[in-house]
Order: sequence, then C-alpha cells, then structure tokens
Amino acid sequence: MTLKLKAIVRRSEAGTIRRTLEQMPATGSVRKADDEFVVEAEMEGASARELNRAFLSALRRVEKRTTLRAEWTSDDGTVEKFFDYALKATIKN
Repeated sequence: MTLKLKAIVRRSEAGTIRRTLEQMPATGSVRKADDEFVVEAEMEGASARELNRAFLSALRRVEKRTTLRAEWTSDDGTVEKFFDYALKATIKN
C-alpha cells in the first residue's frame, strides 16, 4: 500500500529526517518552517500506523525528544492523523 505523508517534526534536525527517509521505503522532501520541519513523502507499507511507528522510532533513536504530527493519506482518500504514536482521527472519503 502506498501512503502519502504530510508531517511536522519538532526537536530534530533536517539531516536526521532526511537520513530516516532514505532508510525507509520513501521518496520525499524536508523543508524548514520556523522552528520545525515540514515533511512530505510517499512510503510503501502495510498500514499508516506501522509506517508512523517506524518513522517516529527511527527519528527518536537519534533525538529522544522529537515530536511528530503526521497525516497519512491512502490511495482511497482515507486520512489518518497521528500525534507521536497515537492515532487522533480517521477521515474516510
């Protein structure tokens, strides 16, 4: 399953985020916005929950205080919103 990620990452560095994306089955970009980073990427995985957990875990191996606000959109238009590891909302289209 291909999922599109739009995320805000705090308390991490651009290099760390880019390296993490390179280690995962992902293509995307990272840009700085104020004191946080905006990540837009596409990843292959079984579920949004699995990819979110893998992405945040990889970031936290380098910087334990990293926070992640993520929206994962599937091909059918379903959006799953996470804050760190917790699923906050599911929006089905």
